Amino acid sequence: MKKNYFYTLILLFIFSISIQAQDSRVVVNKSQDPVIEGLSVYPNPNNTGKVFITSKSNLEKKVEIFDVLGKKVVDVTLYTKELNISNLNPGVYIIKVKEGEASATRKLIIN
Repeated sequence: MKKNYFYTLILLFIFSISIQAQDSRVVVNKSQDPVIEGLSVYPNPNNTGKVFITSKSNLEKKVEIFDVLGKKVVDVTLYTKELNISNLNPGVYIIKVKEGEASATRKLIIN
């Protein structure tokens, strides 16, 4: 009977170690992706026809906007913070911003 408890405890210990190892791998992979510090996309939801994209470093930004089907509808490089989106229909879009080696994605809603 004591052997069964002993083996059960060993299995639980090994199982808990393997779960912790998997969790640490996920964190390491996430921390390797560079992010854009202070990225702000506003106003969102938008009905003005212009969206402003700012960050702490204020470098040039490559901006891509995709519709819900994954089709690229906007592909520009911004040297200022203002992007004209008046030609887009109302709906939900995904905006991808790349600044240097860092990139970020956000949801953009146009009313």
